[in-house]
Amino acid sequence: MTSPRAMPLSVLRSLSALLLAAAGTAAAQTSLPDSASQGAMVVGRTTPGATVQANGRTVRVDASGQFVFGIGRDAKGSVPVVVVLPGQDTEQSHAIRVTARDWPLQHVRGVPPRTVNPPAAVAERIRREAAKVNAARTREDPRSDWTQAFVRPVEGRISGRFGNARVYNGQPGAPHSGMDIAAAAGTPIKAPAGGVVSLAERDLYISGGTVLIDHGDGISSNFLHLSRIDVKPGDRVEQGQVIGAVGATGRASGPHLHWGMNWFDTRIDPLLVLEMAR
Repeated sequence: MTSPRAMPLSVLRSLSALLLAAAGTAAAQTSLPDSASQGAMVVGRTTPGATVQANGRTVRVDASGQFVFGIGRDAKGSVPVVVVLPGQDTEQSHAIRVTARDWPLQHVRGVPPRTVNPPAAVAERIRREAAKVNAARTREDPRSDWTQAFVRPVEGRISGRFGNARVYNGQPGAPHSGMDIAAAAGTPIKAPAGGVVSLAERDLYISGGTVLIDHGDGISSNFLHLSRIDVKPGDRVEQGQVIGAVGATGRASGPHLHWGMNWFDTRIDPLLVLEMAR
């Protein structure tokens, strides 16, 4: 057997490179939380180039190894995450335990009756508008704007929390899908993180003036009840840029901003995302 001293320098270098690569692969790990609450945006990190599936959906791993997904309001048990590192066939299986939250009941009074019990004549309009909004949420740009530390789009009292069961004018409705921030009509709304405007509509029947910003990899923000819209679909916006103004259009009892967030069709809690930035 040839001793290391007798080997050509080029061979030794090749062997060293192989050993370092093997050691790096063996040491490669995927970083994920052990648990996450209902409505959370979960950020993981792994080896760049790895393949990741979260809850059965393949997600993009960016150049730094980060990836993101959301946990819905009603999720239970655990969320499976499967990782295959570059050059390997073996799967790494992870299970993120979902922690439950309490969802208090909130009564909302003074909402325009036509938005609580819409006339039959507008049913098709509502269906069409909802489909347009849902289509905007399917966008999957390979961008990582979501890695920014999100900031509040407006300052003010939180008047409605994500996930709360809601009763409108005495009639039960769907759970609240975002975070309401009380603010005066006309207050400028700022982008909480960078992204691309995927929808801008001035008069949707339920949500009124509506803007969606895509932050990349399926993470998006929606802003409802706007009195003014300053952007259009396709615009690139940066964090802090004014996108419109607070209003009370659509199903609203008074001026406020509804800020919602999604991972594709999974609704997540903006307040939890803000807490991640602290």
